[in-house]
Amino acid sequence: MKQPQWITVGAGVILTLAIFVFGRTVPHKKHIEAEVHGADDGHNHGPVTASFSIDSLLISEKKQLKPEQVTRLTLLENSISRGDVKDQQLHVFHQLARFWGDTAQAAIPQAWYTAEAARLENSEKTLTFAARLFLEYLQHEPRPALRQWEALQAKDLFERSLIINPANDSAKVGIGACYLFGNISAAPMEGLSKIMEVVARDSTNVYAQLTLAKGGMMSGQLDKAITRLQLVNRLQPDNLEAILMLADIYERSDKKALAAEWYEKSLNYIKPADVKAEVRKRIEELKK
Repeated sequence: MKQPQWITVGAGVILTLAIFVFGRTVPHKKHIEAEVHGADDGHNHGPVTASFSIDSLLISEKKQLKPEQVTRLTLLENSISRGDVKDQQLHVFHQLARFWGDTAQAAIPQAWYTAEAARLENSEKTLTFAARLFLEYLQHEPRPALRQWEALQAKDLFERSLIINPANDSAKVGIGACYLFGNISAAPMEGLSKIMEVVARDSTNVYAQLTLAKGGMMSGQLDKAITRLQLVNRLQPDNLEAILMLADIYERSDKKALAAEWYEKSLNYIKPADVKAEVRKRIEELKK
């Protein structure tokens, strides 16, 4: 079977759709190789690893900006230390997140300042949103050190949201996913057990079932992944992620007819015309 070049676990389409929904926050094409040292500027940056630092990444990203953009960014950065009032700092963090996302089109710095704002605001909603941002990125990140750092950031944010609402099952599943996909523990089963606790209590938890399905795909347990994804499809027939994952599993299993069938189902829920065109091309290739 020829491995599809543009879809892996449905990630290509899903990531493209995320760009349309949340804005174009993709990393620069140029890889950033950052030696790591912990940040030490008085701010609460959450967990870091010994092999990566956000400061090094921000410095590398800044070198790719235009002079006028650097001037704007420097003014914003200097505003953080001057803002003694929480609301002022929060406003600056939001501005920095928008700058990196909209102007610089750099995903990780945008997620970083979104997380800084969430930690300062300390609400369940903002903490969970920032955590999921990191969790989404780490599942497509090829660089181990950066992936681990993103997982630790997401875990920290999910844990903070759980302090506010201990009954937040999504946060519990998110923490499990950090272990499962982020390589932050020598015992990956630690993450799996956290997710299974939620499923044992509520088998209809779509987020938990999707996460376990991804884990099954990673470990080669495709039959189990299919069972979970079919359950998600019954619970949420319009869940595009589950549909694309099923299509991908059938394609990698060389079941081309089933793969084409699921890709065709996805067309009902894909809005961007260029993404829809790519899926149609994939279907045509599978039917040859």
